[in-house]
Amino acid sequence: MDAPAPTRGPASFLTQANALLRKNLCFQKRNLKTNIGITLFPVLLCVILVVLQGVIDRELDKPKYRCGCVCVDPGPAAVGDACRRTECGVQHSTLDQVGSCPIPNPTPWPALVQVPRPESRAVRTAGQPFDGLPDPTCRDTGSCPAAVLVTGSNRSLAQSLSVGLFPASTSSLNLTDYLDALSKIVAGSDTWPWTTELIESAFIPGNNLYLVQPRCLSNLTQTVSSNAGAIPLQLNIDCVQGLPLWRESASVVNDELFKGYRQNGGGSGGGKTNEFVAGYDFLNTNTNGLEMNIWYNSTYNNNTAYVPISLLRVPRLVNAASNEYIKFLKGSGVEMFLQYVKEMPKVGTKLKFDLSSLLGALFFTWIVELLFPVILTYLVYEKQQKLKIMMKMHGLKDGPYWLISYAYFFALSATYMILFVIFGSLIGLDFFRKNAYSIQFVFYFIYINLQISLAFLVSSFFSSVKIATVVGYIYVFGSGLLGEFLLRFFVEDTGFPKGWVVVMEIIPGFSLYRGLYEFGQYASAGNSMGTTGMKWSNLDDSLNGMRVVLIIMVVEWAIVLPLAFYVDQVSPLGGGFRKNPFFFLGCFKKSPLSLRRYSFGRQGSKVVVEMDNPDAVQEREVVEQLLLEPIANQAILSDNLKKVYHGKDGNPDKLAVRGLSLAIPKGQCFGMLGPNGAGKTSFISMMIGLIPPTSGTAYVHGMDIKTNMDAIYTTMGVCPQHDLLWETLTGREHVMFYGRLKNLKGTELLKAVDDSLKSVNLFHGGVGDKQVGKYSGGMKRRLSVAISLIGDPKVVFMDEPSTGLDPASRNNLWCVVKEAKKNRAIILTTHSMEEAEVLCDRLGIFVDGGFQCLGNPKELKARYGGTYVLTMTTPSENEQEVEQLVHRLSPNASRIYHISGTQKFELPKQEVKVADVFHAVESAKRRFSIYAWGLVDTTLEDVFIKVAKGAQAFSVVA
Repeated sequence: MDAPAPTRGPASFLTQANALLRKNLCFQKRNLKTNIGITLFPVLLCVILVVLQGVIDRELDKPKYRCGCVCVDPGPAAVGDACRRTECGVQHSTLDQVGSCPIPNPTPWPALVQVPRPESRAVRTAGQPFDGLPDPTCRDTGSCPAAVLVTGSNRSLAQSLSVGLFPASTSSLNLTDYLDALSKIVAGSDTWPWTTELIESAFIPGNNLYLVQPRCLSNLTQTVSSNAGAIPLQLNIDCVQGLPLWRESASVVNDELFKGYRQNGGGSGGGKTNEFVAGYDFLNTNTNGLEMNIWYNSTYNNNTAYVPISLLRVPRLVNAASNEYIKFLKGSGVEMFLQYVKEMPKVGTKLKFDLSSLLGALFFTWIVELLFPVILTYLVYEKQQKLKIMMKMHGLKDGPYWLISYAYFFALSATYMILFVIFGSLIGLDFFRKNAYSIQFVFYFIYINLQISLAFLVSSFFSSVKIATVVGYIYVFGSGLLGEFLLRFFVEDTGFPKGWVVVMEIIPGFSLYRGLYEFGQYASAGNSMGTTGMKWSNLDDSLNGMRVVLIIMVVEWAIVLPLAFYVDQVSPLGGGFRKNPFFFLGCFKKSPLSLRRYSFGRQGSKVVVEMDNPDAVQEREVVEQLLLEPIANQAILSDNLKKVYHGKDGNPDKLAVRGLSLAIPKGQCFGMLGPNGAGKTSFISMMIGLIPPTSGTAYVHGMDIKTNMDAIYTTMGVCPQHDLLWETLTGREHVMFYGRLKNLKGTELLKAVDDSLKSVNLFHGGVGDKQVGKYSGGMKRRLSVAISLIGDPKVVFMDEPSTGLDPASRNNLWCVVKEAKKNRAIILTTHSMEEAEVLCDRLGIFVDGGFQCLGNPKELKARYGGTYVLTMTTPSENEQEVEQLVHRLSPNASRIYHISGTQKFELPKQEVKVADVFHAVESAKRRFSIYAWGLVDTTLEDVFIKVAKGAQAFSVVA
C-alpha cells in the first residue's frame, strides 16, 4: 500500500520573502529605465554644478579679480619699455582685487561702534513715546543724537558711568597717528563690518566716520587725509552727539530696543527704524567689581561660517564702559586704551567661490528627499490597486512584506546616494571631498533609513496615488525652502535659543538640511583656508550641530519604523481588516490558530428580518447546530454576518448584508445570485478580509475571520471581481509568485504553473510569457482564476469569474471550476444563470442583503417554476382567438407578455398536457395564421426574476 503524500504546510517566512523578492526583481527589471533615471538624477545635477563652477572659476580668474600690480622700474625705451620690476599688493589693487593679495603685515584699524544712520536714529514717535528721546524734526537736518539706554541696580553709579561713555575731544582731530587719536575717543561707523578686518569698511572712500561726543562743535566736522600703512585715507569725519538715557529696568530697555527695531517694517535696511547705539545694564556694579550686560544690534551681520561679524563692533562698547569704570575707581588720569583691532597675516590667494558648498544645503536637500515621493508613491500604489491585500489574501504575511519592501527601498536609496557622493567627488566638488567620508556615510545611512521609515508611516494615511504624490513633493520642496530661509536664519542667529532649533530638527527634512548645512560650512571654510573640512573631532565643537542631528535621526528611526508598522495594522486606509489598537498585547498569550472545532458562543443578539423566509430560517438553524458540534468537514460557516455602511451628508445608513447565516461543506460549490447592489460583493469582501463586518462573524475551517485572518489566508484562494494584477509582469510570473506563496517549490512548482496556465488556455503560443498589460480583459479574468486555484487552496472565493469571456473560454472555465470543486469549498457569484446551473451544487438568490431562497437548481425550478411558458405570434386581429385558445387549455393561465401580435402565457403544469397543447395549436392553424409558436419549461432565469421581483416588491411595501 502506497504511503499517503505528505501534507504541504503553509510557506515559511523565508519562502515568502524569497517569493516576494523574486517578484519585485522581475517588476523592477521591467522598470529598469525608470530606476536608472532616478539613480542618475543626482549625477546630472552634479554635472550642472560642475559646469556652473567652471564658468564662475573662469570669471574669477580674470585680471580684475587678481591682486593688482604696477611697474615700479620701467626699462629703457630702447628695449621696448619692458618693465624690469613689477610690484603687486594691496596698495595697487581695487576692492575686487585686494582679496587675493598677500598681506604679510595687516593694517591695524581702530575699534569702532555701530552708529545708526541719521535717518534711523531713535526719536520720539507715537509708537515709542519714551522719555528723553529727541523730537523727530532733527531728522530733517541730520542732527539727531545717537542714543544709548542705561539701567542698573545702582542708579547713581550707572548714570555716573554713562555720562563718561563718550569722552570729549579737546581739539580738532590730527590723524597723523590716527590709531592713537581714535583710541582716546569713541569713533563709529554706519557701514556693515566686512568679513575681514584686512580692510575696514568705514575707511573706504565715500563712507562716513563718526565721532561720538557729549556735545558737537562745528569744527569737528571735517575732511582729513592720512595713511594707513601704505594706504592713503581720505576721511569724512562727522560729529554725532552721544545721548545716554536712563531706564528703570532691563525689561524696559529690551522693550524699547525691540519697538525701535520693528517700527515700520524694522530691520537694517528693511524700513524706517528707531535704532539705538547700544543698551547697558550695569547690574550689581559697585566699587568691588564691574558687572554688566550689553545689547548691540546683531542685524548688522554678514555671517561667514560661525563668525558673527557684528561682534567686531562690540569691543569698543566694552572698552567705553570699562574705561569709564577705571576712571571712577582710580581718577580721571587713568585710562584704558583700545588702540586697534587687527587680522592675522595672510598669503596671496586665488579668489574662490565654491558653488556646491554655497548651494549644497538647499539643492542637496532636494536631491536626497526626491526619493521620498518615489517610495511613498510605490507604497500607496500597491494599496490603491489592492495589490497588497491581494498578496495577503494568498498567504503573504506582514513580516516578509515589510522585510523585502524595506530592503528594496534601502538598496535603491543606497545606490542613489553612493552614486551621488562618488560622482560628486570625482568631478571635484569640495562639498564631498573636503569632509570626512566616514561622517558622510554615517549621516546618509541613518537618514535614508529614517526617510524609508517615514514613507511607510505616511503611506498609511493615503489611499490615492495622486494625493500622495502631491503631498510628497510639497514636503520635499517645502522643507528645503523652509530650511534655507527659516532654519538657517535661526542657526546663524547666536541669540536664538538652541533648544528651539533642536525642536525644529525633529522634522526629518530639517534634520537633513542641518546636516548638509554643516557639511557645506566646513567645506567652504576648508576651501577658503586650504584645510580639510569636517572631521569626527569637529563634532565636539559647540557650534557644530551634526552630533545632535545624528542623535535625533537615530532616535526617530527607532520610533518611526515600529510606529509605521503599528499604524499600518490599525489604519482604516491600510486595505483589509483593521486590527484592534491593542493587538500587540496578543503576543503575550498563545492563540490556538490550528484548532478545527467550533466552540463558540452566539455573536450577540440575532437579527430576525428573515423569519418569514423558511429557507433562511432553516439555514440559520443548521448553522446554530453546527456551531455546537465539532464538525470537521464544514469549510465555511457564516454566523449572522451583517454589514452596515453608515450614511454621510445626511443620507441614511445602508444595510448591505442582513444577518446572513450560511454553511458550506468541503466539496461543494455554492452560487450566489442576485441583482446589482444586492450585497453579494460586500459579503465576499468580508469573507476575504477586504472590509470588516459590522456584527456577526464567519469561520473558515474553524478560524474566525475577525481574529485569525492571517491564518485563513494561507488556505484561501481569491478571484476578485476586478483583476488585481501587475501590468508589467507576465502571466507565468504571476502564477509563479502566488505558487511560491502557497509553498510550492522546485519541479512541483513548475508543473503546477504549467498545468494552471494550460487549464485556462494561457500556455500555448507564448501567451503566458507576455506582460499582463498586453492581455485582453478575458485573458486577465482567466489568469485571475488560475491564480485563485494555484497551490490547492481549501476555500476559494470567485466573484463573477466568467465576466467578459467568450463562449468557448467560458465553457473551458466551467470545466476547470468543476474539477477544482472536488477537494475544496467554492463560493461563486455570477449573473449567468447557465453558469450557476452548470457549476453550483447549491444556489442562494440574494436580494436586498439577504437570501430569499436556498436550494439546488432543480429544487428551485420545481418550487418557483411549476409552469410552462407558451409563446405565439399571429396577426393582430387574431390575438383574441389565441387568448381564448389558451384559456380553454388552462383556465388559470396568465398572459405575461403582449406586443404586436406576440403573446406569452404561463400555464400551470398540473392543468395541461404537452400533447393537448400541440393538438390545439395544429387545430388553430386551420382557422388563422400562426407565424411562430413555442412551449418551454421554466428556466432558472425565470425563477431568479420571479424571486427578485417578489422580494423587491415586498421590500417596497414594507
